[in-house]
Amino acid sequence: MQIFKGDLIFTPTPQGFKTLKGGYIAVSKGQVEGVYQKLPALFSNFKIKNFGRRLIMPGFVDLHVHASQFYQAGVGLDQELLPWLEHYIYPLEERFADPEFAREAYARFVEELISHGTLRACIFATVHRESTALLFDLLASRGIGAYVGKVNMDCHAPPGLQEVTAVSLQETEELIKRYGGHPLVKPIITPRFAPSTTPELLAGLGSLARKYHLPVQSHLAENKAEVAWVQELFPDQPTYAHVYHHYGLLGPTPALMAHAVHLTEQEKTLLTKNSAAWLVHCPEANINLKSGMMPVRELLERGINLGLGSDIGAGHSIALYRVMVRAIQLSKIRNILEPPRAPLTTAEVFYLGTKGGGSFFGKVGSFEPGYAFDAIVVEDEALITAGFTLEERLQKFIYTGGADNIVARFVKGKRVDCGPGDCY
Repeated sequence: MQIFKGDLIFTPTPQGFKTLKGGYIAVSKGQVEGVYQKLPALFSNFKIKNFGRRLIMPGFVDLHVHASQFYQAGVGLDQELLPWLEHYIYPLEERFADPEFAREAYARFVEELISHGTLRACIFATVHRESTALLFDLLASRGIGAYVGKVNMDCHAPPGLQEVTAVSLQETEELIKRYGGHPLVKPIITPRFAPSTTPELLAGLGSLARKYHLPVQSHLAENKAEVAWVQELFPDQPTYAHVYHHYGLLGPTPALMAHAVHLTEQEKTLLTKNSAAWLVHCPEANINLKSGMMPVRELLERGINLGLGSDIGAGHSIALYRVMVRAIQLSKIRNILEPPRAPLTTAEVFYLGTKGGGSFFGKVGSFEPGYAFDAIVVEDEALITAGFTLEERLQKFIYTGGADNIVARFVKGKRVDCGPGDCY
């Protein structure tokens, strides 16, 4: 049993925060047993880790990030999606054929995730089996939770990245067998996007998802030129989303589809009826590549599962709290341009970046009983925030704070930001 004390804040629902100033969290075997304003007598004999007036909040969950594009963040963003991929991303990803380059890049990526309090992530690697295995190993060694996908591409790709269909499926299955049993870092089926995959590869990946009961991640309706290209390549399917659905990649197993900026009414209906489908809002990436603005409020009102993604490197910041701010800002722009739908609140975006996205991993992202104790501890400036509520302090952190404000990070009750004997 572990007992933590501090200023607790989390979002059991999107409608608002739950706070306990000077509260306690009891954690048993990595799971929250309960939160208390006054510690019950039955816990009185346990040692308390007292974080004082520091904020204790759930760790962040990034549902869409490209580990291989970490070095690319902030570069080439005068271009739109398809030329950006051609001129910048594909040449960079070809370098991951070199395991030494991959090891260095992925190690830096993982440390940056942890530094900014992202303790669970759904991650794209590249088409390369060996370097993807390195990413699995690095994440597992650092103790954070992730889904990792070897990217699949067998058409419309540079020669250095284009795979033979059968080899792509074989290497994907090898990684599934190798890492499928890990408690925290697991495989996920990852077709890059419909234009880079033949019908044969899509069908094979759908079969693997069903065979091993694995989730899927890909991109959907990010850019108008991309949407038109999909219509040209798959004329037998009514929409982009239906391509994935047809091949078993949008249900029956859980599926993450990033962006969803240019959805048709037919696609919105399909997604609303599909409880296994998740959309990932990547606000910084969508603006940087001039793709558009996801209609987040409308999708939430339809009851579609939704989370947040940094989308490094189209997104320029790996810090999910920065992504939360951009999501709020873009929702305010939509409200100005397309009233009357209300902009997103701080509580709503915090929910999306913690419990909302965390639910893709199970009971993750909240301090309710039975949830994994994934948490960060934030130290803000006492003289500045002395008169603020806990909600106001959290808001100030996500707008103006940084990695230096995060003084401790826990995954399932285990501290992941220090070596043996360095800290509690």
